Amino acid sequence: MPQTGPDYLKIERLLTDEERSIRDMVADFVASEVAPTIGQHWLEGTFPAPLVRRMGALGIFGPTLPPEYGGAGISHVAYGLIMQELERGDSGLRSFASVQSALSMHAIWRFGSEEQRRRWLPAMARGEVIGCFGLTEPDAGSDPGAMRTRARRDGAGWVLNGVKRWITNGTLADVAVVWAREEGGAIQGFLVEKGTAGFSAQDVHTKASMRASHTSDLVLEDVVLTDAARLPEARGLGAPLACLTQARFGIAFGVVGAAMDCFNEALAYTGQRIAFGHPLAGTQLVQERLVDMLSRVSAAQLLALQLGRLKEAGELTYAQVSLAKRNNTRAALEVARMGRELLGGNGITTEYRAIRHMANLETVDTYEGTYEVHTLIVGRDLTGLDAFRAPEQSKVRSD
Repeated sequence: MPQTGPDYLKIERLLTDEERSIRDMVADFVASEVAPTIGQHWLEGTFPAPLVRRMGALGIFGPTLPPEYGGAGISHVAYGLIMQELERGDSGLRSFASVQSALSMHAIWRFGSEEQRRRWLPAMARGEVIGCFGLTEPDAGSDPGAMRTRARRDGAGWVLNGVKRWITNGTLADVAVVWAREEGGAIQGFLVEKGTAGFSAQDVHTKASMRASHTSDLVLEDVVLTDAARLPEARGLGAPLACLTQARFGIAFGVVGAAMDCFNEALAYTGQRIAFGHPLAGTQLVQERLVDMLSRVSAAQLLALQLGRLKEAGELTYAQVSLAKRNNTRAALEVARMGRELLGGNGITTEYRAIRHMANLETVDTYEGTYEVHTLIVGRDLTGLDAFRAPEQSKVRSD
């Protein structure tokens, strides 16, 4: 059984038997089938595509959905623990699963027609069909409301034009959930299949982070769709933002796995590494750093778990998800940096894991809402004042 700790605060006792069983199953999969090769994939800038069907067979995709759509109806905490263990392997693997489950599948399940659900979701759950989520644009990252992609009515159908950027799974995807603004101003969601005339995807090849992941541009040039491709229940910007809340929930759990891995590696390394006649872990400075890492990991574990329990109770708010994404991602990045430092010169080689996690977490800290954006989301929720706007436009909310 792979080491899943630390569990310094006995958080294990707060999980159900099913949650522990699901977590351990994914931990075993990551230890046996991901860990041996993921470092080489990261170096070569490749995604371990053969693992997708295996992940589908394990029930990793869309596991909270009802069984009739390919899910298993598991708890939200169990889903979070799946993300935790995948990110212990690599952020790129967790990102793939997040986009497949929380963005693409969730968009179809929540906003699609029954026909769309039954056509796409079971195959996506099995890993036979890959999805991506086209929201971010070259000039509309943290401000998706400024999107330039347009959907124009053409008889009974639609014509889409625009460019999406930083799209995980873009070149792998069989179907893209694409968000566009129609002429009347409302934002609509569309399912664009691979091979549709005018639709193309190109990978970004200059990344120094998330290298074991396909990140792409999507280009739509007079893409003609029937109305059956539109997500009928998606009306306005709230639809894609609801999908982002789902993904951010998984991220808040996922990054804990990367932080755990960095802590475990640093604890083992400093206990074995001899310097000036005794183990590094026997020095005051190293012990202080290890305790700092443990404090951040433990707090992130508890925050993620409470987030899951609130979600299961139907009490979770998007601002609470922002707080957790903001806190846990930055904490994991700090833990990875400290772990890399404790490894000394060895810490800059991918023979160890901290530098890979550290580089990946720089991306995770930015995507799905930057640290600063989530700060303003929580700040607005606390004060009722919208600091996204100029001060003269900000006002106290009355709701």
